[in-house]
Amino acid sequence: MSNKSKSVTFDNNPGRNAQTYGVARELGTDPELIHEPSIGVIGTKGDSQCYLGVQRKVEAIHDRLRSAIGRGDGLMAMRLVQPEYTVATSDGMRNGTREMRYSLIGREVTHDTVCEHLSASGLEGTIAVVACDKPPVGTLAALLEHDRPAIIMSDGPIRPGRDSQTAQPIDIVSAFQVAGSSDIDFKKRIAKEACPGYGSCGGMFTYNTMQTFIGVVGMQPLHMVAPPSDDPRRLQEFPAELVGYLQGMIERGDTPRKIVSRDSIRNAVIVSMAVGGSTNVLLHAPEIARAAGFKSFSDDIMSPEEFNHLSQNVVPVLTDARPYGAYSMVDIDEKGGVQVIVKALMDAGLLNGDTLTCTGETLAEQVKRLNTSEPDGVVVYPVEKPYKATGGLRVLGGNLSPEFSAVLKLAGVEGGLDDNRFVGRARIFNGEQDLLNALEAAPENFQNHDMVIVRYEGPSGAPGMPEMLDSTSRITTLCREREIVVGLMTDARFSGGSVGLVIGHVGPEAALGGPIAFVEDGDEIVVDLNSNELNCTELNDAATLSARKAAWEKVVADNGGMHPLCGEVNTRLLNRMRLSAVSAVYGAGMHPDRVLWVPQPREAVKSGFVPHNKYREGSRKAF
Repeated sequence: MSNKSKSVTFDNNPGRNAQTYGVARELGTDPELIHEPSIGVIGTKGDSQCYLGVQRKVEAIHDRLRSAIGRGDGLMAMRLVQPEYTVATSDGMRNGTREMRYSLIGREVTHDTVCEHLSASGLEGTIAVVACDKPPVGTLAALLEHDRPAIIMSDGPIRPGRDSQTAQPIDIVSAFQVAGSSDIDFKKRIAKEACPGYGSCGGMFTYNTMQTFIGVVGMQPLHMVAPPSDDPRRLQEFPAELVGYLQGMIERGDTPRKIVSRDSIRNAVIVSMAVGGSTNVLLHAPEIARAAGFKSFSDDIMSPEEFNHLSQNVVPVLTDARPYGAYSMVDIDEKGGVQVIVKALMDAGLLNGDTLTCTGETLAEQVKRLNTSEPDGVVVYPVEKPYKATGGLRVLGGNLSPEFSAVLKLAGVEGGLDDNRFVGRARIFNGEQDLLNALEAAPENFQNHDMVIVRYEGPSGAPGMPEMLDSTSRITTLCREREIVVGLMTDARFSGGSVGLVIGHVGPEAALGGPIAFVEDGDEIVVDLNSNELNCTELNDAATLSARKAAWEKVVADNGGMHPLCGEVNTRLLNRMRLSAVSAVYGAGMHPDRVLWVPQPREAVKSGFVPHNKYREGSRKAF
């Protein structure tokens, strides 16, 4: 096989060569290949069931790579490096604790770790096995910045648990939703039965939302997204396929930035709407776009107005999936995989099938080769008869969200919208722990049409922008038991498993003087999905807003420039997040001086997308 990767100059320094020869001997590869371009496998590990299956896949792929390296016909003349692993925390075990601040930071740490390995090892070919929520995005961002041939494989979702008394399928969200029960034995039983085996969260939570995104954007073969982590194909079939795909990418010179284009990101966002995906996609998509070289997600990829137009008028929800529905990703796999969803949307003219993928095919060609089936109508629905008529996500502006950053998972709303409006009274909690204490001690104090506001939990304020699965799950159960509606809005974020009238990413965040900092108990909060606005009625009065802002600024000034209600910073990582975090609209990542850093800027590609006619109707932004 001819190698079209970057050339490597022979290094005759025996000091630098000594360990390289040693590694080649230990890995069983030809020592004469040590000056050829490097190739290797990376994976993620951590304190979670999500990562338990990763190492076996990494080792299987590594073994397959070793057999594909050499100087003979069909072999890759490359230097094999030993597998590298990144670390991450467990969202499931940390929700509702201060350690949850490290969750989104884990995306940044993964990014840094992978970037260091790719750059220092000079990898010219990489296969990444990813698990859990944040490491996949950090991995993809680093691969995009490195921009050498690379491919990703999901480790796979966990299979659902089963309630031994009701025989109903359950998962980690089921366990969080019974946290408010007084029956200790019941809670213990659900905890023990919710997560058998291993793999990442199985519902259409953040993990499966982002794995679907990575597949649709072209960096993961579609048929590798949905199978469970313990599926034998992940060890017996997929390693050889991945090595073959990577070999083809190296031959053709295909790199991540050729694959992750404006249109492929748009495709992935549309599919995220159609699966009722996690609100976190609106943090991760801007970060992926940044790493792909775009200056602004909203300017170069998709404006908030267009996003809402698509969600309101064009893209329906096609899956009956947890947390808003009944089924898991394992069920989607049994009905044909995520390619069924992609094909249905493509046939309806809602996706651009001409985008390049890691297999060397266009998205449409890949779907065709997989002999993709039609929706079954139970787990995956057809576009013409969808599970829900409108897309699963909505972004909101208004006087509480001047950045147009606030996001609502509409697919998960269980009530409270009268003519697409919610009007409630503000109940202020300056930190999630205060809310959890109130829910534990006096849940009866929460009343119908309260709008709980949790603030000082944003990217800089927490710092780390924790997700609030514990809080939202308790509120969901409370609302179901008492048949009331309690909303929640925050400058933090939510798990993909959260349901209810919950609005996250409100920005600017309270720690930076966003309007959410000026709301007071009893204020009227209006959520209007007709105008896609989130407003506090009292803040419409200029004098009131000015007085409250001045009072807030005095508290900050008296405290040395930081509001005293912001979270404690006692580690380098938390300090780095506080000082360098950008807004949610830019992905809430860590960037110098809070300036959006764009490596090797490129112009946005504005042509080549010919959508179905109905896709254009009502859009405020030209394609």
